[in-house]
Amino acid sequence: MSFSHLGLSEKVLAAVAATGYTNPTPIQEQAIPHVLARRDVLGIAQTGTGKTAAFVLPMLTILEKGRARARMPRTLILEPTRELAAQVKESFDRYGVGQKLNVALLIGGVSFGDQDSKLTRGVDVLIATPGRLLDHTERGGLLLTGVELLVIDEADRMLDMGFIPDIERICKLVPFTRQTLFFTATMPPEIRRVTETFLHNPEKVEVSKPATTAVTVTQLQVPSGREAHEKRDILRRLLREAKDLNNAIIFCNRKREVAILHKSLQKHGFSVGALHGDMDQSARTAALDQFRKGEIPLLVASDVAARGLDIPAVSHVFNFDVPHHADDYVHRIGRTGRAGRTGTAVSIVTPLDHKSLAAIEKLIGQSIP
Repeated sequence: MSFSHLGLSEKVLAAVAATGYTNPTPIQEQAIPHVLARRDVLGIAQTGTGKTAAFVLPMLTILEKGRARARMPRTLILEPTRELAAQVKESFDRYGVGQKLNVALLIGGVSFGDQDSKLTRGVDVLIATPGRLLDHTERGGLLLTGVELLVIDEADRMLDMGFIPDIERICKLVPFTRQTLFFTATMPPEIRRVTETFLHNPEKVEVSKPATTAVTVTQLQVPSGREAHEKRDILRRLLREAKDLNNAIIFCNRKREVAILHKSLQKHGFSVGALHGDMDQSARTAALDQFRKGEIPLLVASDVAARGLDIPAVSHVFNFDVPHHADDYVHRIGRTGRAGRTGTAVSIVTPLDHKSLAAIEKLIGQSIP
């Protein structure tokens, strides 16, 4: 099926054609007609399945009619991290080229004044992280009573980051009659409860079984002693000996470990950047841009980078620390082997990690050689 059969407007189809895409992904094919029919949608899909365009394209079609009012956004998209919010804005910029829509970002690390002046001019699409959005509503600078369409993206990540109470507060501030699109990669009980509370008779769209790993990714584990310096020795050896390594994301469980490993790799002559939640927004954006452009081949990151980072050509992922939550393993290694490419994911495993590794292997239904 081509995009032209989904009911999208001529302007949106022209923008899609200009980007070179001809056929929708399964989530786009299934979700877009329901969104255009103004139904609530529950989408279960991993990152890398084309999920963002599954809500951006029909929203652009819907927003061609009507106009924004001051401090009252017409549509609201909630994202768990600043990076994800910025990427969604990039999608609106890319596909909304022929339209005069006002799209605004409300994220931390950016001044309230700049954000406030955008809200005063009126926005068609507001993309926000939950905390910063509530800050603006509490200051009286933002009314959510005009929201016609609410998107809650990466809901299971919101749960991990403790945002579910914020989401529930926001859902009570938007009109009861709004349309809601809800996307998640997994369905833990808390997420199920939220969907039952805030979605009205939704169309369920599921495109990959929760917690499946891509067949394009070769998964391996390497044993190590429990000391951090032993793991750092092993990582350096793996980086030097890896075949076809173009670039790699190296994951740590804690922000502190990201900083230590980043410094250590630099000291040993590696060209490497860092990404974690305590960095200010400009530093995070700069590190990501350098990595995307290939100026630095290695990026040491906490799980803030594990979801939604759309960098199609990552050749390797290294788990310097085995993640405590099995779901996080799936999302981390999903950064490689995207868009039909092959990738390699290597985990450094200490004796303390065997319980976590067993949970990962049970979740993905295979043992990691």
